[in-house]
Amino acid sequence: MDNLKIIGSEEWCVFNELGIPAIKARVDSGAKTSSIQATNIKIVSKGGQEWVKFEVSPLQENRSIAIECQARLIARRMVKSSSGISEERLVIKTPITLGDATFDIELTLANRDTMEFRMLLGREALNERFIVNPAVNYQLQSFEDKEINTFYAPYFKEKTGLKIALLASNPNLYSNKRIVEAAEARGHEIHFLNVEQAYMKLDAHSPEIRYRGGIILKEYDAVIPRIKPSVTFYGCALIRQFNNLGVYCQNSAEAITQSRDKLFASQLFSNHDIHIPITGFAKSPMDTKDLIKMVNGAPLIIKLLESTQGKGVVLAETNKAAESVINAFKSVNTNILVQEFIKEANGQDIRCFVVNGRVVASMQRQAQKGEFRANIHQGGKASIIKITADEKKLALKAAKVLNLAVAGVDIIRSNKGPLLLEVNSSPGLEGIENATGKDIANAMIMAIEKRLKFTN
Repeated sequence: MDNLKIIGSEEWCVFNELGIPAIKARVDSGAKTSSIQATNIKIVSKGGQEWVKFEVSPLQENRSIAIECQARLIARRMVKSSSGISEERLVIKTPITLGDATFDIELTLANRDTMEFRMLLGREALNERFIVNPAVNYQLQSFEDKEINTFYAPYFKEKTGLKIALLASNPNLYSNKRIVEAAEARGHEIHFLNVEQAYMKLDAHSPEIRYRGGIILKEYDAVIPRIKPSVTFYGCALIRQFNNLGVYCQNSAEAITQSRDKLFASQLFSNHDIHIPITGFAKSPMDTKDLIKMVNGAPLIIKLLESTQGKGVVLAETNKAAESVINAFKSVNTNILVQEFIKEANGQDIRCFVVNGRVVASMQRQAQKGEFRANIHQGGKASIIKITADEKKLALKAAKVLNLAVAGVDIIRSNKGPLLLEVNSSPGLEGIENATGKDIANAMIMAIEKRLKFTN
C-alpha cells in the first residue's frame, strides 16, 4: 500500500499511440472498465485481424477538434451505463500515460456526449497502482490552458467565416436543413443547437450557455432562432442570454414574444395604423352577443391566442354557432380572438417573406376545397404572385413594428384594401421557396453578413 501513488478524482491522461496528447478523465472506482468518447466508429480488417477506426474529440468544450485514431479490437462487451441501460461496446487495448507511469489499459468506445468528461478511468486501471483521494484533483500531472492550446494547435481551424448557431428543435426540417446548407455554402461554420438541450448560467462575472454534456457555447457571431411555439418561453430566455453574451440574434426575444402574443400584436398594429380585420376580445360570456355584433356578425373567425399554422382557427357560420363556440372556449378559461370574416378573399391569402426590411419573396396560398383558410400545411396550394405597392408597404411596416429582421407576413385582400392577418417570427421556407424559386435561406445568411459587416 505504501508504494501506491495518490490519484485525484480528475486526472489528465495521455495516449501517445492514439495521438491524443491530453484528455481529462473522471476517476471512477465504481466502474470496472475505462471508457473514452468515440464517434464515427468503423471496424476494418488489418493483417487478418479486426481493427477499429474512430474519432475522439478530447476537449469537452470544443467539438470542432476530432482526432482520428485506430487500434486493434480485442472484444465486444455488454456494458451497463449509469442510467441502467445495457449496450454492446467495442473494446480496445492501448498504452496510457499517467504522470511518469505508462501501462496498457482496456478502453470501451462510448458516446459520452451527455457526460461531463470525455473519458472515464475505471478500477481495472487503478488496481495495484493508485489510491484514489476524491477530495483532490490532478495529482499526477496538470496542464495549463496554454499547454493544451499548444498540443492541439494543429487541429484548430483557421477562421474564414462566421460561427453561427441555428437554435431550433428539429434538424431534419426542410427550413433548418436549407439554412445550414446556405451558411456552409457561403463558407460559414454553423451548428444546430436543440433548444431543449441548452441551459444557462446566470452570473454577473461569468454568465454562460452550455449544451448537453457540459459543452460551453462560446465564440458565436450570430444565432438564427427558429423557436417552435411550445418552447417560446424557454427559447426566448436562451436568446436573451446569447444577446447578453454579445451574440447577434437575427430575431430578438422581445420581437418573437410580441409576435406570438396575437392580442398584443393586434394592439400594436392598431396603434401604428396598420389595418387588420375587425377584431374583438372579451373576458365575460355576458358580452358574447355584443362581441359578435361588434365584428359585423357571422360568419366570423374564432382564433386561439396560441394558434399556429392554421391550427386553433374556427369559422362560425351563424351567430348561434359563434356564441356556442365562444362560450365553450371561455368556460375552460381559454383566451380567444373574434375576427370578422373576409368573404371576398375566397380562401386566398398572401405570404410575404421579409428579411432585413426587404420583401425577398411572396406567394399566394389557396385553401383546399371546403376550407375557409389557405394553409399549405393542411393541403392548400401555393403559387407565385406579384404584390402591390400597398401590400409591400403593409408587410414591411408590420415586420418593423414587431422589430423582426426575419418575418412571414400574412395579408388578405379585401374590399377595403389589403389587411394584415398575422406575422410569423419563424416562417417556413419550403412552401415559398418551392413556389417562387427564390433562395430565401441564402438571403437570411447574407442579411447576417451585412448586419455584422462581414466580407469574404
